[in-house]
Amino acid sequence: MEAVNVNACPRCGSRDWTGRSLRISLPSTSCLDRNPRLLSFGLEYKSQTVFNMAAELTSTKLNPESHIILDQPLLRLPHELVRRNFKTVQRAVEREKEYVIPALKETASASLSNTQTPDQTLAALDAMISRMQGLKRKMESLQEEEKEIHNQSRKRIQHLEALHKIPSLADVKYDQWSRVRLDRLLIDHMLRSGYSESAKQLAQDRGVEDLVDLGVFTQCQRVVDSLRRGETKEALQWCGENKAALKKSQHNLEFELRLQQYIEMVRTQDKSKKIEAIIHAKKYLIPNHQSQNPEIMRAAGLLVFTQDTRAEPYKSLFALSRWKYLARLFIQTHHELLSLPSQPLLHIALSAGLSALKTPLCHSAFTSSSSNSQSTSTSVCPICSTELNELARKMPYAHHSKSYVESDPIVLPNGRVYGKQRLIEISRKMGSVESGNVKDPTTGQVFQESEMKKVYIM
Repeated sequence: MEAVNVNACPRCGSRDWTGRSLRISLPSTSCLDRNPRLLSFGLEYKSQTVFNMAAELTSTKLNPESHIILDQPLLRLPHELVRRNFKTVQRAVEREKEYVIPALKETASASLSNTQTPDQTLAALDAMISRMQGLKRKMESLQEEEKEIHNQSRKRIQHLEALHKIPSLADVKYDQWSRVRLDRLLIDHMLRSGYSESAKQLAQDRGVEDLVDLGVFTQCQRVVDSLRRGETKEALQWCGENKAALKKSQHNLEFELRLQQYIEMVRTQDKSKKIEAIIHAKKYLIPNHQSQNPEIMRAAGLLVFTQDTRAEPYKSLFALSRWKYLARLFIQTHHELLSLPSQPLLHIALSAGLSALKTPLCHSAFTSSSSNSQSTSTSVCPICSTELNELARKMPYAHHSKSYVESDPIVLPNGRVYGKQRLIEISRKMGSVESGNVKDPTTGQVFQESEMKKVYIM
């Protein structure tokens, strides 16, 4: 038999393949002379080997569509920003059109009928020209913003298109693409957590500024910070810029902000401030009586209570924790209007892996052997780690189509099943268990060996 070392890629012939060396034994010429049947054996073995190699390549074939599911917001947000940019231009043009055309007709009629002097006519024309120049500057600014959004969209499409050119998960290019995606997910998580400067620095270091939404999340965080400081100005300004979208989506963010302004006026217990609060309520709260009538009635009752009251719901309305509620409500409204996921993409990406590893013991009420001071080993389960344990709590358990049972299963009085020999060995290694007893490695309970009962699986 002759041995042949094969460590070249069967597809391209490159010797820099997966790093595995395959040794194939083929019949030698002398062997074939003595036994010709070895020829068919050698060809069959070689064919089977090639088939196995092809199957391995097939199992690592990349499916781009399954990867892009996670990256939908990458293109959805630029599309939403372009749409809003166009709506802003449209509103600006319509507003100036409604002013300029009637003003131009009025000026022309007055000039023809000699009802105004030439200086007045020139002043009116100058005012119209000034407004049109202001519209031009605004449209130029919006055009530059649109160009920047289109440039980001092009970079993001190129990033996703590169995935379709990668044939296999074993390809080096896939590792590079995955690192870029991991950087994006980390930056997204940092932005949502409020670490804007760190996220910006990481994006610059990795060169992925066009693949992440720094501006959008930075603006969102600025408004959130102002709400946590007890200020409503920036949040109300944002509501004014997105008034049409908020009205269409039936969000009550602006009402809650106006209600908070009313609460702060009443909190002072100053008579003039209470009068101002009533005027404020008539202007901003009463128009929403059809959809927010219960809240308006509570706000009216707030006038006769002080901020140290224990009566509900007025105690909750005066509570400073309402500012945190407003911050959460703003984040929810902001993300929904811009079609952003409510959870960080990093959490979504981790969920599949967490579910594949999760077992009932990961969130057991008992102390696991990994946290027991007498344990003989250290747990490497990521689900049991403090960083991921809470994230995985609502995840489904891993699906196992096959069960692996010890050859000598026994059940303890507490209902837990273990392999007899393995349980005895663990109990001996712990050292604190007397002879003839065993210790449950999960709960720490000690039982006599005579209390163990053999398990029969039908």
